[in-house]
Amino acid sequence: MEKLTSKKPSKPKHALPAGPGRPKGVPNKTTTDVRAAIAELMQTTAPKMAGWLERVAEDDPGRAIDLALKAAEYHIPKLARTEHVGEGGGPVQHAVVERRIVHAPD
Repeated sequence: MEKLTSKKPSKPKHALPAGPGRPKGVPNKTTTDVRAAIAELMQTTAPKMAGWLERVAEDDPGRAIDLALKAAEYHIPKLARTEHVGEGGGPVQHAVVERRIVHAPD
């Protein structure tokens, strides 16, 4: 019977120590460049969007509103929904605590 042993992988001798890297939450260069390109595209097409929406609204006003709302999400992002539940997934139980300050006689 062969005995199994667990060995930790060894580090290569030529590896450099890890640097500080990019701070948490800072986007990388590609993400920054793509966001800048999209922002520039939106700035150049924004004046035309009103005309496009008007043409869509002539045939289908509901579709025009839907498109306008979808475009607005890129400017004003939706907030995440939060659901509060109580124990076992049931309703949240509320309790009222009333405190009264009573002055003791001297």
